[in-house]
Amino acid sequence: MTCSRWQRDGTWAGIGTRSQAEADAKGLITWDVNVDSTVCRAHQHAAGASKKGTCGRSRPAASPSSRPTTGSDVPGAG
Repeated sequence: MTCSRWQRDGTWAGIGTRSQAEADAKGLITWDVNVDSTVCRAHQHAAGASKKGTCGRSRPAASPSSRPTTGSDVPGAG
């Protein structure tokens, strides 16, 4: 048999499974838990996405003094 045939018919997978089972039975494997955060999806609002369909009233109103200024807004400019 060739290596590609062994891959297709599951020979390599069987060898790996049996080897792992034997090593586990002898206590040669330490099983640790690993949590990969890439599979823990955050809600869209937690990720900073825009919130569609929300009412503008839930946000605090901007005061006139908090708006950005430009050169033409400054007294005495231009």
